[in-house]
Amino acid sequence: MFDKIIAAINDALYGYVLIIILVVGGLYFTVRTKGAQFRLLGAQLRAVTEKPKDGKGVSSFQALMVSTASRVGTGNIIGVSTALCLGGFGAMLWMWVIAAIGGATALIESTLAQIYKKRGPDGAYGGPAYYIEKGLGSKSLAIIFSVVLIITYGIGFNMLASYNLQSTFSSYGFYNPQYTPWIIGAVLAVLVGYCLLGGGKRIMKATGVLVPVMGIAYILIAVVIMCINIKSIPTVFGEIFRNAFDFKAIFGGFSGSCVMYGIKRGLYSNEAGVGSAPNASASADVQHPIKQGLVQVLSVFIDTVLVCSATGFMCMTSGVEATAALSGAPYVQAALSATFGTFGPIFITVAMVLFAFTTLLGNLYYVDQCVFYILGKVPSKKVQHAYHIAAALIVLLGAGLSADLLWNISDLTMGVMTLINLPVIVILSKYVFRALKDYEKQRKMGKEPVFRAADIELPHEVDYWQ
Repeated sequence: MFDKIIAAINDALYGYVLIIILVVGGLYFTVRTKGAQFRLLGAQLRAVTEKPKDGKGVSSFQALMVSTASRVGTGNIIGVSTALCLGGFGAMLWMWVIAAIGGATALIESTLAQIYKKRGPDGAYGGPAYYIEKGLGSKSLAIIFSVVLIITYGIGFNMLASYNLQSTFSSYGFYNPQYTPWIIGAVLAVLVGYCLLGGGKRIMKATGVLVPVMGIAYILIAVVIMCINIKSIPTVFGEIFRNAFDFKAIFGGFSGSCVMYGIKRGLYSNEAGVGSAPNASASADVQHPIKQGLVQVLSVFIDTVLVCSATGFMCMTSGVEATAALSGAPYVQAALSATFGTFGPIFITVAMVLFAFTTLLGNLYYVDQCVFYILGKVPSKKVQHAYHIAAALIVLLGAGLSADLLWNISDLTMGVMTLINLPVIVILSKYVFRALKDYEKQRKMGKEPVFRAADIELPHEVDYWQ
């Protein structure tokens, strides 16, 4: 009964409310920034290579890898394949649409995180909670957002990542549904606990190595599969567009349509507007907030246009029919088996292990920032170790629970985060528009952009940019 109630709320939330605010918000930001997510591609690539001026802080690349670690995860495999099986191939197009307009949203929220970031003993930190309190003057709303994020990422998404990881082993002969999930969950919990107990810098180092390696390997395998099955690509594209604009089917059963699945899984995957990535963006040591905003546009592109599309085309060009019975990891495994034989399932298992592990680390980095905010300070090492151990135990628990319930709870709490964050960034976006104008003005003058809060007439006190 509880699962049905949550599912019904999600149908309404993703069927109407989130579609409207995400699309309208993304289009508004796209128009006001004159399509910055498209026209400033060169600036995005330059910004991601920028080093901290003292050589000691968090680089743009490291912050990008943490946010990409959270974005690029099991949702890129399980979520995409589920959307294709239940919503049809047209869901792929709607994922691209959400990513295209979501890039502008990512620019806004991550720039705000930079403007309002705080000084800490180990460098800068911040996120939506800080720009909600400073920009809107509402500490209570900031606390509510922080609590919802902790529930979403620390509990919902991390339990789901743990479940998805262990489920990929179900096709192997040694898998016992009574014991194997718990054994895999225990191993994963120990590894996650080890990284967490080393603090944020250990998380940065782990994601900085694993994310590029796993992402490149995954995309290369997808390219190989597409080359092998190149004759089917025109048919696949035709099916994507036919299914995406089959309005009779869409409006006949909207809650199960390609539009809804594309938006749900696109939002779950790239997280633009949710208010998660700004927690990583705030930590970067840059000379102008817009630079880190542009870097986060790249993260949305990497996640959806590259990695989600890689999964989609692996499956769609394989010739394996998408059915509800194959939904999730089995569909991807079957698709790779059709092309590579026994190597296929093994590769997906390895990819899932790496994706899930880095997702867990990225998610818990976000949780750290919200715990810091609620406590009003960076807590002692003993307090941090206590809740990190609790986080590792939640990972263990998630390995043995129901996937449907975990998906539905995660979708609901992520939707609530978006309902809080998106209106806030719309209200505060005027400061980002001014900052973008300041950035482009300095670039045209041949200068390396440097930011001061006074240059955009920021009326709030901030720790940086004086």
